Amino acid sequence: MPAYRQLGSIPRKRHITHRQEPGFRGEGMYYEEVVTVGGFGRAYSIVYHMKPPTRVRKVEPAGKMALDTEEQSALRHHHLKTDPMPASGDPIRGRVPLLTNADVTLARCRPAEPQKELFRNASGDEVVFVHKGQGTLHTMFGPVPFKPFDYVVIPRCTTYRLEFDPGVQPDLFVIEAAQTVAIPPRYLNPDGQIRMGAPYSERDFHGPTETVLVDREQDTTVVIKDGERLTRYTLANHPFDVVGWDGMVYPFTFNADDFEPITGTVHQPPPIHQTFEATGFVVCTFAPRMLDSHPEAIKVPYAHSNIQADEVLYYVRGRFGSRRGVEEASITLHPRGIPHGPHPGTIVASRPMTRTDELAVMVDTVRPLLLTKQAMGMDDGGYPLSWME
Repeated sequence: MPAYRQLGSIPRKRHITHRQEPGFRGEGMYYEEVVTVGGFGRAYSIVYHMKPPTRVRKVEPAGKMALDTEEQSALRHHHLKTDPMPASGDPIRGRVPLLTNADVTLARCRPAEPQKELFRNASGDEVVFVHKGQGTLHTMFGPVPFKPFDYVVIPRCTTYRLEFDPGVQPDLFVIEAAQTVAIPPRYLNPDGQIRMGAPYSERDFHGPTETVLVDREQDTTVVIKDGERLTRYTLANHPFDVVGWDGMVYPFTFNADDFEPITGTVHQPPPIHQTFEATGFVVCTFAPRMLDSHPEAIKVPYAHSNIQADEVLYYVRGRFGSRRGVEEASITLHPRGIPHGPHPGTIVASRPMTRTDELAVMVDTVRPLLLTKQAMGMDDGGYPLSWME
């Protein structure tokens, strides 16, 4: 979790009256909402509303965000060419799921229209990687600006709206986690602070810096996702009626260009690129970095048989030294059971290089990933044979 943060007006102790006069219906108080992770056993935030956050006028079905997977007749590598994907929908309903298992779903999104209704994911943390575009994430915790190459980390049950600045077509890679997205424990010292020598520090995480009170007594709809089901709640007032909060559960951004790569005299394994983790998968950032300095170093990754994980790479920017044929916005899936590695000629080509400018996001999963029908429509069927070229 990110560091403890306090914004706005809060009482001096938890669970005591936070007075306002006259207050809603003359009750003379702000209304406390406790947002907890892991029951009451892990991180939490306490939020203070102008009105009770439980005032619901209407509940109705709002459709589904279905995952339509396609059974694969053979185990093989996949190269999904997502760059030609057209813009469609909004930042929520425009998401195109590509890979999924019980722990994580990976999607692409190029929204063609603004988000009209507030959204709340009740069954998953979200990590929205911003490939292109910039704007603001609006939540009850306060606005969070984002820019290209930001990971926007949104804890489950955060009601939000993604607003993009005009001028650039937004382009997103969306990671939806069934469990809590967290900082790898090995990056933390026993006091909970990010260790010296970790590839980032608390200064690189950017959460809300102010509360923006929306005191609006009018019907406000929120679309809630739990699993594939969508439900529309009509609230009696806007839910961002917050005067203050404190805690460790809130949305934040981390920019991939702030990742500090760890390098060596010879090739270092992918865990040194780890950025976040959740039950069943990790997220890694392959950031621009100096290459191995040993005079006989092989500067591209060795052939690898990952016998207990599926490996997904989303290619963001730069020249990818170990691959031919991939492009910006390509996604490769290298499943367990079969080796993958550098394409022919890339080892020799890398020998004079001292630095790589590549930027890519990797997701390694414990459970096998299933491909959706949308993914198969983007698949390069010749990719498994590309090591013969």
